[in-house]
Amino acid sequence: MRSHLLNDTTAERYRSSVTEGIERVAAKLAATDRPFTGVTVDALAPAIDAIDLDKPLLDTAAVLDELEDVYLRDAIYFHHPRYLAHLNCPVVIPAVLGEAILSAVNSSLDTWDQSAGGTLIERKLIDWTTARIGLGENADGVFTSGGTQSNLQALLLAREEAKSDSLAKLRIFASEVSHFSVKKSAKLLGLGQDAVVSIPVDHDKRMQTVALAHELERCKKDGLVPMAVVATAGTTDFGSIDPLPEIAELCEQFGTWMHVDAAYGCGLLASVKYRSRIDGIERADSVTVDYHKSFFQPVSSSAVLVRDASTLRHATYHAEYLNPKRMVQERIPNQVDKSLQTTRRFDALKLWMTLRTMGADGIGQLFDEVCDLAVEGWQLLAADPRFDVVVEPTLSTLVFRYIPAAVTDPAEIDRANLYARKALFASGDAVVAGTKVQGRHYLKFTLLNPETTAEDIAAVLDLIAGHAEQYLGESLDRAS
Repeated sequence: MRSHLLNDTTAERYRSSVTEGIERVAAKLAATDRPFTGVTVDALAPAIDAIDLDKPLLDTAAVLDELEDVYLRDAIYFHHPRYLAHLNCPVVIPAVLGEAILSAVNSSLDTWDQSAGGTLIERKLIDWTTARIGLGENADGVFTSGGTQSNLQALLLAREEAKSDSLAKLRIFASEVSHFSVKKSAKLLGLGQDAVVSIPVDHDKRMQTVALAHELERCKKDGLVPMAVVATAGTTDFGSIDPLPEIAELCEQFGTWMHVDAAYGCGLLASVKYRSRIDGIERADSVTVDYHKSFFQPVSSSAVLVRDASTLRHATYHAEYLNPKRMVQERIPNQVDKSLQTTRRFDALKLWMTLRTMGADGIGQLFDEVCDLAVEGWQLLAADPRFDVVVEPTLSTLVFRYIPAAVTDPAEIDRANLYARKALFASGDAVVAGTKVQGRHYLKFTLLNPETTAEDIAAVLDLIAGHAEQYLGESLDRAS
């Protein structure tokens, strides 16, 4: 079995095995004509259940053949232009190359004696990102597993900086369309159920700063502690960006930590055309970025950035076997001193490879393309009497629903839209997401593929309308 260990004696076996796997994936990508096969759980589960993991196939080709049947054939392919559902992007080739390298070398980014150059590359990318944001010379940060972890760490720092004698007094302010991880983080941090104060949004789904000011004032009046305001730069459902400059002013006035969740909107940091949409982000105390959303990186690749590097001490724990305190005096850089994780992948390498190959403008141009596409999609929806579109896009998300001419019952319209999404997914012709707006069911396009065209959007809208009309026709037949 030692022949399977990657080392100097098995380098050729490594080359041939990985090449065989790459060839299979490349062939699959080249032949994929729709984002999904439509396979059901009931159809796929028996094939996986039947595999005896205690009886290995002992042959790479046989394993890849099996993988074709249980994964590759029925995977959901984000690179297809009619995958329009969630915040999943097609990935750029330099990042995939980085993924292959980091997996083989297998550096762990917790301590210098496990990563060396990897540590310095990650730190360089953190400095690059904080400079793009404008956080200043004392800024720092660390890569994380994703936006949820980044938000959790940012709010941990905010909790500690609040210096309250009672967790029950702490309050977090976030818009009613902010990411669920804000409330989840509050729970994990031991705060009360009432810790997150939901701030209403305006017609464009942006936090209402007048309402925020009112809630901050009430918090102080009630003897509570305004621990943090979470502004969102790219909400999951609408891509909306909260008014960052105004929120920054209020945070300064009330002495409150300002966190910007830019997991989605961070692509604007590289934008050639739309960078100004996140003006004010430079005034944040902490920022979440997900490179695996709008920087076209493979999962996972995220970071939490802070204005004041010293605040990261709240995540520091010194273990004698790993990062004893003496290493700080010896100026040995250990990233675990900043991180909630210990063992951690060298995910920064993917972004490094991307920037060194494409440059920031190359990434920004791709993100600008999907933002422009969203405008075209909004124009199509606004002009189509079959659909109601919620808000003009700020980034690349469109929320809408099918409105039949002959049906006025909102519940029946809800069911028609739910059916259309489910039927479309089952067909495999396209994949779209769904959400609720004021209690009603809506559909959602998250446009993150520059290969998607306005023609693709128009075609998918026709498919949605067709499925919804089929449902309504069958519903009328059943009623009669």
